[in-house]
Amino acid sequence: MNDETKRKQLRKYKAFATGLFILMAIVFIGTTLLQKTVDSHWIGYVRAFSEAAMVGALADWFAVTALFRHPLGLPIPHTNLIENSKQRLGDNLGSFVVNNFLSPQNIRPYIQKLKVSGFVGEWLVKEKNQEILIKNLSDIVLDILNKLDDSEVSHFISKKVSEMTDTIKLNVILGNGIHYLLDKNDHQKIITNLSSQIKNYILENDEMIQERVKKGSYSFIPAFVDNKIADKIASGLSDFFKEIEENPNHEIRTLITQKIYDFSNELKQDPKWEDEFATIKNDLLKGNKLDEYSHDIWISIKNTLKKELQEDQSSLKNYISKNLNEFSQNLKTDENLQHKIDHWIRVTAYKYILKNTHQFGNLISSTVGNWQGKELSEKLELEVGKDLQFIRVNGTLVGGLVGLIIYTIAHFFL
Repeated sequence: MNDETKRKQLRKYKAFATGLFILMAIVFIGTTLLQKTVDSHWIGYVRAFSEAAMVGALADWFAVTALFRHPLGLPIPHTNLIENSKQRLGDNLGSFVVNNFLSPQNIRPYIQKLKVSGFVGEWLVKEKNQEILIKNLSDIVLDILNKLDDSEVSHFISKKVSEMTDTIKLNVILGNGIHYLLDKNDHQKIITNLSSQIKNYILENDEMIQERVKKGSYSFIPAFVDNKIADKIASGLSDFFKEIEENPNHEIRTLITQKIYDFSNELKQDPKWEDEFATIKNDLLKGNKLDEYSHDIWISIKNTLKKELQEDQSSLKNYISKNLNEFSQNLKTDENLQHKIDHWIRVTAYKYILKNTHQFGNLISSTVGNWQGKELSEKLELEVGKDLQFIRVNGTLVGGLVGLIIYTIAHFFL
C-alpha cells in the first residue's frame, strides 16, 4: 500500500470521526430547540446522549491530535510530542499565509457553501448506516452493562435514594396532593358516586329499615304504623342522598369539601402527622430493605436493557430506528431546520476561524520549523493515523452512552 492510498484512507476515517461529532452536535442542537416546544421525555435522553458524545469526541480528538501537532495551534504543554522542539521556525511564512489566505473576504465564500445538514441527513437515512450505528451502540452498552459491578451500582442507587428521601416530607406531599384534587374539584365525583351508592343501598334494603324500626318501637304500636314510619325514613334518606347526588352545589358537598381542606392543612402543619409519616418512611426504607429494593431495581433495569439490546427487533432498537428515520427525514425535507442548523454551523465556523487565525499561523510556523521532524510526523500519522481515528469514534459513542446512563439513573432515581 503506497503513501497516496494511505492518505486517502486517513482522510476517510478522519471525515467519519468528524462527521460523527457533527452529527452529535446537530442532534444536541435539534433536541435543545425541540425541548422548548415539545414536552416529551425521550428528547431528554437523546439530548443527554448527544451532549456527552460531543464531550467524548472532543476529548479523544484532542488526545489523537496532540501526538502530531498542537490542537488548534494552541501551545498547550505536552502536545505536539513528535516535534516538541521544532515550533519556533517558519514565523514569516506563517504570518504571510494568515494575512493573505485567512482573511475574512477569502474565508467567507467557502463558509457560505457549507451544508452539513443535507450530508448528515443523506448518511443517516440509509438503512445500512442506521444498522451499523445501532449495532455499535448496542455492543458498547452491553459491554458497559456486563462490566458494571452490580453491588456498586445498587449501593449508589440506595445511597442516592436515601439522600433524596431524607429531605422528603410525606405528610406535606400527601396534604398538597389532597389540596390539588380539591382545587381541581375531582373529589366531587367521589361524593356523587358515594351518594348514589348510599341511595341505592337504602332503596334496596327497605326491609332491613322496617326491621330496625319494629325492633325500636313499642309493642302496642301496630305493625302497619311501624312500616309506614320505616317507609318515610327510607324515602326521606334516599331523597336526601339523591339531592346530594344531583345538586353540585348542595350544602353537604360544601361541608365535606371544607372538612377535607381542613384535614389536608392539618396533614401539612400538625407535627403529629409529620412524625407518623416519618415513622412509616423509616420502616419502609430501612438500610437493608432499601438495599434490597435498589438491587432489585437495578437488576430489573439491567436485564431489561440486555434483553432489548441483544434482540434484533427489540422495542428499544425499533424505537431508536424510528426516531433516526424521523430525524433524517426532517433533515432532508424540513427547510427551516436545515437553514437553522447550517446557518449556525456557518456563523460559528466563520467566527471561530477569524478568532483563531493566529493559531493557524503558529501551526504553519511549527510545520516549516524543522522539515525532518514534520516528515517524521507525517510518516507516523500515515501508518497509525487511520487506527487512531477509531479512538475518536469510540470516544464519541462511549461518551454518549455513559451520559445516557447517568441521565437515566438521575431521571428515575434522583
